[in-house]
Amino acid sequence: MSRPVHVVGAGLAGSEAAWQIASAGVAVVLHEMRPGRMTEAHRTEGFAELVCSNSFRADDPLFNAVGLLHEEMRRAGSLILRAGDAHRLPAGGALAVDRDAFSAEVTRVLAAHPLVTVVREEVPGLPPADWGSAIVATGPLTAPGLAADIRRVTGEDSLAFFDAIAPIVHRDSIDMSVAWMQSRYDKGGGADYINCPLDRAQYEAFVAGLLAAEKTEFKEWERSTPYFDGCLPIEVMAERGPDTLRWGPMKPVGLTDPRTGRRPWAVVQLRQDNALGTLWNMVGFQTKLKHAEQVRLFRTIPGLERAEFARLGGLHRNTFLNSPRLLDPLLRLKAAPHVRFAGQITGVEGYVESAAIGLLAGRFAAAEAKGEAAAPPPAETALGALLAHITGGAVAETFQPMNINFGLFPPLADAPKGRDRKRAYCERALRAADAWLGRPHTLPQPRAAA
Repeated sequence: MSRPVHVVGAGLAGSEAAWQIASAGVAVVLHEMRPGRMTEAHRTEGFAELVCSNSFRADDPLFNAVGLLHEEMRRAGSLILRAGDAHRLPAGGALAVDRDAFSAEVTRVLAAHPLVTVVREEVPGLPPADWGSAIVATGPLTAPGLAADIRRVTGEDSLAFFDAIAPIVHRDSIDMSVAWMQSRYDKGGGADYINCPLDRAQYEAFVAGLLAAEKTEFKEWERSTPYFDGCLPIEVMAERGPDTLRWGPMKPVGLTDPRTGRRPWAVVQLRQDNALGTLWNMVGFQTKLKHAEQVRLFRTIPGLERAEFARLGGLHRNTFLNSPRLLDPLLRLKAAPHVRFAGQITGVEGYVESAAIGLLAGRFAAAEAKGEAAAPPPAETALGALLAHITGGAVAETFQPMNINFGLFPPLADAPKGRDRKRAYCERALRAADAWLGRPHTLPQPRAAA
């Protein structure tokens, strides 16, 4: 019989990973430090405790990227989705759950499984090589000892403890009749950035809007985390003087607007954020503005009037790996290949995305334990798109946590617009997912939009 796989952390990702491994007939040792050591966010010792919300978001598998991810996970035998479906609450087109009943169900199923051994103890460092195969799924609130050991093995700059997030825009929603491609002073490739120009009046109105906009507050356990000068929120920079942004992230030097032949008063630059070129990062625009305020204010920027956001900005304490640099396509740590990572610590955002990476890590570890080839899901699937993004599709230098969205998928040739486009992505994904899973292909019935 193969050696057991050790899974560190019994949150959503760790619980899903343990389930996938045990379901494949491989023994699992599931390590969970609670209740011996609690985190700032958890309140129980239950597995897969939902700490921020009880919603898994939209559940439409034919018109929504997260609903598609739900469906792929259901087809792959996900325990998290099974428990969510069993304890769902009325929430329109979303999948919301009774959090206590959901956690109790996941805990009961894993504790009762004959191939799962639960060990209630803190793992103080990276799993040692003599454990054999291991998965670290400790989430954004990783215990200090383990976080320090990860940092020691991967390098000082490879584990972020302060998450400064700039908004990301879908490339096809940018008005390129206003914006243009150019690097400052035509450096590098000469046209590596999308530039959105502002005249003086537009800039001054934008700064005034920043100062007046509603901001979110730090959570209590985030208050001790200081700002770093390299990731100041744009509204904090604006408070330092009316020209601070114009000589910071919005400086126009080295740029010429081809429509006027002159340098603009200020510029918002966007930098490519994934290998597909479908997502573009608003450079230097990390912010604590409320999300609705971000959408309203950023759409006043010329060229972004109809911008669609794959992710909005934020600033909070977090722990996540620079996964594109550190992990291989099967989620193994390049510096210690017996260890895989899963969940939010890999740089995915959201409950479902965390569980999805746990599902993949568990399947990969189980295949390895049985001496079988572990095949990643196709990039056309939601599972594959998410995996490809964190293990190489994202730009390592600007890597930040990301939810599943259609901007992560390989583009469709001659894709239709609107809802038809979303359905085309979903149908292609489910065909590929069924082929990967070796099951007959079926399409689900549409569900109401969230």
